[in-house]
Amino acid sequence: MTPPLYIALRFLAHRKRALLLSLSGVVCGVAFFICMQAQTQGFAKYFIDSTLGSNGALIIRSRFEPRQINSIVPTKTSNTNVAHRQYFEGITNANEIMRVSRQFSNVVSCSPVLRGTLSARSGFENATVELYGIDPALHLQTTDLAHQIAGGSLYDFRNRPDSVIVGSRLAETLNVEVGDTVQLLSPGAQYRRFGVAAIAKSGVGAIDSTRVYCHARVAQTLLRKPYAASLIIYKLRDPDRAPALAQHFENLFQHDAASWQEREASTLHLFLTLRLSAAITVSLVILLAGFGIFNVLTMTVLSKMKEIAILRSMGYRRRDISAIFLWQGGMIAAVGSLVGCMAGAFLSWGVSKIPIHLRGLLSTDYFVVAWDWRHYVWAILLAMISVFIASYVPARRAAQLPPVTTLRGSSV
Repeated sequence: MTPPLYIALRFLAHRKRALLLSLSGVVCGVAFFICMQAQTQGFAKYFIDSTLGSNGALIIRSRFEPRQINSIVPTKTSNTNVAHRQYFEGITNANEIMRVSRQFSNVVSCSPVLRGTLSARSGFENATVELYGIDPALHLQTTDLAHQIAGGSLYDFRNRPDSVIVGSRLAETLNVEVGDTVQLLSPGAQYRRFGVAAIAKSGVGAIDSTRVYCHARVAQTLLRKPYAASLIIYKLRDPDRAPALAQHFENLFQHDAASWQEREASTLHLFLTLRLSAAITVSLVILLAGFGIFNVLTMTVLSKMKEIAILRSMGYRRRDISAIFLWQGGMIAAVGSLVGCMAGAFLSWGVSKIPIHLRGLLSTDYFVVAWDWRHYVWAILLAMISVFIASYVPARRAAQLPPVTTLRGSSV
């Protein structure tokens, strides 16, 4: 053990109460930072996983053709010919597009979907629903629908063309359960009865409150569409590369393609804002702990002026005196970060067990937390920076004390 470290330990032991207060501030700051980041990222990750499991990482929809619009009076800020797109509803060559796109290494699977908006009725309850006509085999490979079933059986749905899968919140709105019947209103103003084979819960409120799954051929007849698919959903090995693949698919297939990042941009920005806000707020606790350490070390310098002067007269250099107080701050930061990380992990685990009944943007019965090592790294880094800044000024002041003048003043 080096002499500065040994002396730093002696100085810390001399002011135990102040040491414990400073240490508790660092522990609380680190623990709260980890817990808050775990919560905010947990809900964000839960939303991303749920939306990817329901809507895929990438979708291809309407076909387009470029068209030229000639400006009668050209302006300085625009070109004479401006390229635009003319969109056509539906995908007429879905099988060919899926055959080609399956050759891309990032594509795991894809599923055609015929989507439309209908009115649903059960008893005296009515609701506007989003109908998804699917191929059950392909859709189960591409999405997490099999894991989202909260009641009923997928086997009954796959073997009964006159059955549907209803979103959990929509089932509550229509007051239906598995085995009940739902009437869907076709564009020809005729209701058609379907049995509820299963109830699905994705965890995303906008999906669970509107979506109804049925067989693709039944949907085509019900919606009276001349095409068999209005979009193609893709499951990717690396969802983070979806924007680049979407751009490539647009150029290749001449169909509009949208990645999940583009589709959910507003919600992702909301979660990012919440994470930054929580990080800034909780960082203030660590900053306040730094002020506490600054006060403790400043008082230590004032109370140990005679000892510092004696050390200087014994041959200790200024940097040795600074090292004594920097070691004190470093030990407080190290112990506080270690205990804070353990407290943060325990706090995050405890929060994940708290029951809630959240039915809004997300649907969950418990707090959702994310276990990410980067939360701990950032918490430790913030604690180290805060404590170093708080320790530097007292350490520098102690190093600047003139030994002869200090000894004279202490002997008077």
